[in-house]
Amino acid sequence: MQTIQVEVHYDFICPWCWIGQRNLAAALAESGANAAVSIRYVPFELNPAMPVEGMDRRSYRTRKFGSWARSQGLDAQVTAAGLAAGAQFNYDKVLRTPNTRLAHRLMQFAQARNQPRQAAALYQAIYAAYFSEGRDIGSLDTLVDIAAEHAFDAGETRTYLRSASGARQIEAARDEADRRGIHSVPTIAIAGEVISGAQPPAVFAHALRAATQRSAA
Repeated sequence: MQTIQVEVHYDFICPWCWIGQRNLAAALAESGANAAVSIRYVPFELNPAMPVEGMDRRSYRTRKFGSWARSQGLDAQVTAAGLAAGAQFNYDKVLRTPNTRLAHRLMQFAQARNQPRQAAALYQAIYAAYFSEGRDIGSLDTLVDIAAEHAFDAGETRTYLRSASGARQIEAARDEADRRGIHSVPTIAIAGEVISGAQPPAVFAHALRAATQRSAA
């Protein structure tokens, strides 16, 4: 059986991307396709013009949605959806909206090590650090700490993030997404079948089973 290629187009600032990740993980377990799947995390910056230091979240969201009350209403919807998916959102702890470029570069660093389970654990951990714990995932020190918590060498990680490595690939990924007509995240491609949005686990499981059948044939 050939390996099923899965591409996850994401941004760490997107709560639905975390929910989508949890639903995909549930689908992998349900379908039994885990061992035959190779997942690649593809960066998609939603706020490429965000200042490097990020912004006060309340100010940013008020400007984006017209009022803080509107933002809180959207946060409540996400929190409810997250509970069903096993993702805990503690928006009272989230004080800043970060620039996610460094976090994307950290994922590139992780994936280059060819340790998929370690990379997958780090991917989940970055979301949890931001949405559950309120940590600043735009901070180099924070990202190095998260990486070290998941068995990456802190010194090597810091050196990589202080360099320019990975930046060009992030920009190239966005250009490729535009070429393929991917304009929002999460977008998950399972053996070429493109699924937009944080769909329920059943949707991902169906696509995984179909891909498994095609691969076996």
